[in-house]
Amino acid sequence: MASGSTSPASVQKVPVLVTGGAGYIGSHAVLALQDAGWPVAVIDNLVTGFRFAVPEGVAFYQGDISDEALLARIFAEQGTRAIMHFAGSVVVPESVVDPLKYYRNNTGSTRALIAAAVACGVPHFIFSSTAATYGIPEVSPVTEDTAQRPINPYGMSKLMSEYMLADTARAHPINYGALRYFNVAGADPQGRTGQSTAGATHLIKVAVEAALGKRDGVSVFGTDFATPDGTGVRDYIHVSDLARAHVLALEALIAEPSRSMTFNCGYGRGFSVLEVLDAVDRVTNRKIERRLEARRAGDPDSLISDNRRIRAALPWVPQYADLDTIVAHALAWERHLTEILGKE
Repeated sequence: MASGSTSPASVQKVPVLVTGGAGYIGSHAVLALQDAGWPVAVIDNLVTGFRFAVPEGVAFYQGDISDEALLARIFAEQGTRAIMHFAGSVVVPESVVDPLKYYRNNTGSTRALIAAAVACGVPHFIFSSTAATYGIPEVSPVTEDTAQRPINPYGMSKLMSEYMLADTARAHPINYGALRYFNVAGADPQGRTGQSTAGATHLIKVAVEAALGKRDGVSVFGTDFATPDGTGVRDYIHVSDLARAHVLALEALIAEPSRSMTFNCGYGRGFSVLEVLDAVDRVTNRKIERRLEARRAGDPDSLISDNRRIRAALPWVPQYADLDTIVAHALAWERHLTEILGKE
């Protein structure tokens, strides 16, 4: 598909069910769909999501995606023709300690969701996958054809879901898009939603919490990586750019129902941990305490996306590919979140 070959006007905007739509990335996808005029509904069990993250006027169902009877009812009530699937568990260290939780919440529940989609004839499926499926790649930037060798249950649970989707698409009239995220950060530029999870492990979230006095500092895990300043380098993508990629991928699935696709979602450039903390210091005009600690097992030196495939296949033009902008939006949301939680 050539760049720009699928335009919003050329595709019917079918009703979409967003799973995990009260969570971080899911709530931004709901906004992106709503802003573009798509009918949207949300299912979320609110274990890690927040009811306030779902906009007024969006149909909301509190429940679990493993409940196939509930899913069938939602599909019937909403006329669902596409699913964006964000529901799941995402903390890598927790997955190592409690792998069965991850195989239940990610792999097992995704199987139930796919089964319900097939049973009810929902033809399009966008899956929230991850660069963790690559494990520790031998080369960086990473292409979609790089060998997938997960090194933790989180990555494996997502890879197993990708396999299920591929097998299902060969056997049934359903196509899918698997979007492999790199490091998602930032918040809605209009301040409508953001990363709200307590105890989050995302570096930029942790750093802006520290800048606002919610933490006493930031741990830097490892200063002996094979990178210019010795700290790990990662590809940070603004969550609103990522959400827009989901909408464009859905348009592509609808335009070509016999085709499925897999895309890396990142900017194709990386920043080190120290560069991120420098950006937070710069944006907040204060100095965060940095605690230098031993590196964690399994952390690659550098993990950067090769994003040429998504840029060629979709008319995706990132709007917020600037580290200071990402930090500023995350900071603004963190301040707003303090107000929201203070009123509850």
